[in-house]
Amino acid sequence: MSPTARRLSSIEEMVDARADFARRSRAVGLVATMGALHDGHRSLIERAAATCDEVVVSIFVNPLQFGNADDLRHYPRQIERDLEIASQSGATVVFTPTEEEMFPSGPPAVTVDPGPYATLLEGGSRPGHMRGVATIVAKLFNITRPDRTFFGEKDFEQLTLVRHLVSDLGFGLEVIAMPIVREVDGLAMSSRNARLSEAERIQATVLHRALRRGARIIEEGCRDLGELEREMATVVAREPEVALDYATARMSDDLSVPIRLEGSLRLLIAATVGPVRLIDNLAVER
Repeated sequence: MSPTARRLSSIEEMVDARADFARRSRAVGLVATMGALHDGHRSLIERAAATCDEVVVSIFVNPLQFGNADDLRHYPRQIERDLEIASQSGATVVFTPTEEEMFPSGPPAVTVDPGPYATLLEGGSRPGHMRGVATIVAKLFNITRPDRTFFGEKDFEQLTLVRHLVSDLGFGLEVIAMPIVREVDGLAMSSRNARLSEAERIQATVLHRALRRGARIIEEGCRDLGELEREMATVVAREPEVALDYATARMSDDLSVPIRLEGSLRLLIAATVGPVRLIDNLAVER
């Protein structure tokens, strides 16, 4: 049986624990989450446990990255199950601060500017979202001071932002990316999937089908971004209950718009299925 991870709820406790790790020369890995853990999170924690002496899993539903109050209110929360999954996967500490602990004076007056990522795909569709992500990630880095941090590729725009945050602001830690974990039918695992009805769950698989269609036409010789976007949108349109936000391609390193569909590309898609906004992506090398 896996040992039970220590649950720490205050910043002071977490800072003291990190100081103890430093005294004992323990390498620290951080897996930052908003809870509702699934097998995608499990893969991150297991990788962290395999490469670090201590694994900190943070669970904090960050209000700064929600533009929709209803979405924040309905975000799934299952703390007891999360603690069990984190412990089983190799976490040694689970950091579970409250909103009042993280922001005792209310929303912070000083936040982290995400630069160009403020208005790209997710940033453009969700004003303030990337600023909220950058701010909370920076704060978690300052509290936990990890040697390595582990992020999944499903939130690829977030991952790209974190990589640049670490590099540009000199956090001095290693960002390790892990592949998307999918259900058997291709649906990317997400905490938000729990809010889908059975019918919506089936409809949601259209995101992955659209990505696969995009990858296929690039492999067949498509080099035009507009043609790619139209083909992917056509696939989504076959599910009339799914509202497409975007389906496009960007360069993998910085999410810039490709002049031609060549090199290291990332196909990205976002759509609303029932009450839930879902995202997915797929790497294509051409």
